[in-house]
Amino acid sequence: MQIHPTIASLRAALADARRVAFVPTMGNLHDGHLDLMRKARQHADVVVASIFVNRLQFGPREDFDKYPRTFENDCAQLTAAGVDHLFAPDEQEMYPTPQRYHVVPDPAHTDILEGAVRAGHFGGVATVVLKLFNIVQPQVALFGKKDYQQLMVLSNMVRELALPIEIVPGDTIRAADGLALSSRNGYLSAAERAEAPRLNRQLVRIRERVQAGERDYLRLETEAMAELAAHGWHPDYVTVRRRSDLQPPSGDEALVVLAAARLGTTRLIDNLEI
Repeated sequence: MQIHPTIASLRAALADARRVAFVPTMGNLHDGHLDLMRKARQHADVVVASIFVNRLQFGPREDFDKYPRTFENDCAQLTAAGVDHLFAPDEQEMYPTPQRYHVVPDPAHTDILEGAVRAGHFGGVATVVLKLFNIVQPQVALFGKKDYQQLMVLSNMVRELALPIEIVPGDTIRAADGLALSSRNGYLSAAERAEAPRLNRQLVRIRERVQAGERDYLRLETEAMAELAAHGWHPDYVTVRRRSDLQPPSGDEALVVLAAARLGTTRLIDNLEI
């Protein structure tokens, strides 16, 4: 695997590439990331990953400074997964001057759920991903479904800006007890890690009851949040939404149930399609 700290180096290496698949990350990789890397090989001749902890998507009280940086271990895992090129810029390379041009996604898609809790988050995500797309110029890009709202925002950006990129979603990879793999799981204490699968169990319960015909979504959501709170969680939301735009259901539509809750100092998110 070739490691490129600069845009010029990466572009030179990809100059003759026929079809490129791209997986952007912030590092601290786990099996969910690596599953995307392996899937990328099915879609292209050349697989490119990036590692860049993007300051633009962190709020002033979020964990940018303590976000785990595990570069050497990440490189070993990417090499084992068959990645051809790693783009690993520093902040000066990505933002040589202050970023004054930003992507501003539709507030209807970004002021809800995660966006309601993390103001400006999706604008920061969309801006850096568009910049990475311009640098790498892939034909295919892969993103995990665990960040369901992010996947929707980025898919809409690609479609509405007519970018010549196919977005391929990857299923959420889970531990044996159901916990969705996340770079932030490492923040959990042993006791919190034992408790953490409760979040997924509440989503499974809601999915089963909706599949059985229940349509009182508010009751299902309220019960799940109360159950989490009773076990020491601080839930931001548990909600059933339309898959298409993450708005409340209005009929017979494809649905997804999403949740975000804080356990101790760690904020976990998860979702299940219904």
